Amino acid sequence: MSEILQRNLAVIEQRWPEIALRLSAETPSSVPVVLVEGRAWTVSVAGIQLTSRHDHLAEAQIQAASLPANCPVVHLYGTGLGDLQRVLLQAQTLLELQMHILNGALFMQVLRLVDQQDWLTDPRVVLGYADEHAEIQLPFFALPAELVLADDANARIRDRLVSEVHVTFTNQDFSADNPDNLQRLEQGRALLEADTDVATLFGTQPGRDVFVIATGPSLQQHLPRLLSTWQRADRPLFICVDTAYVPLRNQGIKPDLVVSIDHRISTRHLPPSDTRDIALVYLPRQEAAMLKAWQGPRYVGYSSSPVYADIRKQIPRATLHVGGSVIHPAIDLAVKMGASRITLFGADFAFPGGKTHTGWQDGDLGPEMNIARHWVRDGRGNKVKTQLNFRSYLIELERYIVKHPEVQFFNTSRDGATIVGAEFDPDWTAS
Repeated sequence: MSEILQRNLAVIEQRWPEIALRLSAETPSSVPVVLVEGRAWTVSVAGIQLTSRHDHLAEAQIQAASLPANCPVVHLYGTGLGDLQRVLLQAQTLLELQMHILNGALFMQVLRLVDQQDWLTDPRVVLGYADEHAEIQLPFFALPAELVLADDANARIRDRLVSEVHVTFTNQDFSADNPDNLQRLEQGRALLEADTDVATLFGTQPGRDVFVIATGPSLQQHLPRLLSTWQRADRPLFICVDTAYVPLRNQGIKPDLVVSIDHRISTRHLPPSDTRDIALVYLPRQEAAMLKAWQGPRYVGYSSSPVYADIRKQIPRATLHVGGSVIHPAIDLAVKMGASRITLFGADFAFPGGKTHTGWQDGDLGPEMNIARHWVRDGRGNKVKTQLNFRSYLIELERYIVKHPEVQFFNTSRDGATIVGAEFDPDWTAS
């Protein structure tokens, strides 16, 4: 053990003995570091530099400037080489700096190489592992390199950090002054004025069991039994997302309600024939011709997106929760209708079995399987391929479930992503 490591660990053992114990169980050799020189130096792991190799202090100052001014508490995810900690601690207004370790083995390597006693001994610093919390803490800064290098134990928090960092970019498509959005709203204005407020559905199914059906690959295994369940007189309410409609109809199942929010949905996804007794719930921006062709009742609402800020003042309608995917308003509709128990089908948020969706070809509904570079844990604890937006949708659903303890949520497949807060239904889920 190097003298530098001994001194650093001595501080940690004194201030945070439980963290020192966990660090002692790490395997630093699993994260081989390489010295990289420029005008200054840094360390690199698998080609990823922890900091600038030219001026990490200037880099840290830029990073610190991105945080709100005069915050009494700041959360820093990743430890780097200690530069950002030192810059942040220079502020007299900072009362607490909470450090969240994203990779323990990497942190041990840094403790071996660089003296960190100055910030470790600062009484305002609180040190811990990121995975000690179920949710990210605000305001935060996440060191970019360590979002990539986070270890598996801290992956769930890493996923939430990445999703949060991407929010501003993702929301650009929903800007209120985007000409495309304005045009889509205007072409559907007449229908928005004429169609029924989704609020009329709220509270109409108190205590009802509801099946919310998405289009993940695991839906395929349940289709035959869903048909037999649908044929029962005492069956649950069937709500499906738009892309699940065709696979269900091909199986002979008519859902009670279909939910659609994406302007790219067309009659290819929602063929209008024989839909007189099927309700369609939609958000504005949908293609007016597709909506007009639907034979059954139509209900319309908004999300909280700023894209609807002006038009909701002119044409008031109720709001459904949208977290990026159509599954969110489908679930929120079930809750607001009064569901006491919601069972999820095809809510995989991943590509189990090397497939993207049920009833559609690879790439029909989005990116092809071969570009998937990310992963989540499935119901057996194994890694299963996914993409960034699916991971964000999963996070938003888990947050929604936390806010609705009055509703029981159940998942029906271990093949897709584990959904925290949704138990596996033993009647539908294989081991």
